[in-house]
Amino acid sequence: MDISNANEFLIWTRGSGFNIAVSIFIIGVLIRILEIVLLGRKQDLAEPRGTEWGPGFKNILSRSLVDKGTFRRSPFVVVVGYIWHIGFFVCLLLFVPHIELLHATLGIKWPGLPNPLVDSAAAVTMFAMLALLIHRLTHPVMKFLSTYEDYLVWLVTFLPLLTGYIAYHRMINPYPAALGLHLLSVELLLVVFPFTKLMHAFTLFLARWYTGAMMGRKGIES
Repeated sequence: MDISNANEFLIWTRGSGFNIAVSIFIIGVLIRILEIVLLGRKQDLAEPRGTEWGPGFKNILSRSLVDKGTFRRSPFVVVVGYIWHIGFFVCLLLFVPHIELLHATLGIKWPGLPNPLVDSAAAVTMFAMLALLIHRLTHPVMKFLSTYEDYLVWLVTFLPLLTGYIAYHRMINPYPAALGLHLLSVELLLVVFPFTKLMHAFTLFLARWYTGAMMGRKGIES
């Protein structure tokens, strides 16, 4: 790709492509959440034995920690899963160029980490995701239960890390092409997000709160 085409590609990914992807992401997420809210719940005519809000938020916190039984059964998946989730969010939210982009888009910013530290986090995160993919492909039960969507979700999550690493280290020339590929991979993630299991990043909090709230209303420890 020559420099003029690379610049045009970058301009599109930073402009129209980004706007389209963000619009699909926001509308898709809102529709999915609205679907859940509109389902409502049956009116509980029983006299409440406790409150809902406190137990609901408590359940969100408690369910975010892995129980001992799950850890004993799948320590590798648990540990590596935490590593890649934490690493992904470090790269997403603590990389200074990302913070500057969010500041320009949303008007908010916060301190970032030194670039070499985020770069190391990206490498560790990619290795963790590759390890989990190999484990999924070689573990008989996980391989049997895995669907096309599981592999699609892995791919669209992995690509922004890979293309970001390539762009940061300038492994592709010209540089605008590398940066454009990174932006395009992020936009692909945004477009796919609301319509796949990635949506659990939002819905899991709703589900955990609802479960805790219902248990709290009945006076049961969740």
